[in-house]
Amino acid sequence: QVTLVESGGGLVQAGDSLRLSCAASGRTSTISATGWFRQAPGKGREFVAAINWSGLYTALADSVKGRFTISRDNAKNMVILQMNSLKPEDTAGYYCAATGFGFSTRDYDYAYWGQGTQVTVSS
Repeated sequence: QVTLVESGGGLVQAGDSLRLSCAASGRTSTISATGWFRQAPGKGREFVAAINWSGLYTALADSVKGRFTISRDNAKNMVILQMNSLKPEDTAGYYCAATGFGFSTRDYDYAYWGQGTQVTVSS
């Protein structure tokens, strides 16, 4: 009963920035944590970042630490993934997800998923 909608993907040049947004609706009061995952062709779903619903705790994958940040806009029920210094290896479909039970960096702990937004970074 939680709906997540991502936006903000696109095609950019290496070194550019993108801001991805995830809008949550439905039973948002049941959300414990939200996360971003990505999946490139031929690869499994990879953890990118997570934040608990209160915004007090965050986690970032080593591959994006120092370049990406995750944040919350509580009033808008929105989660933001700010991506800076993008690299071609960041190219993937990016998915917003939510869990109702607790904070996690594992995809199988997330019950709700958005439709994804494509990020393509040229060399």
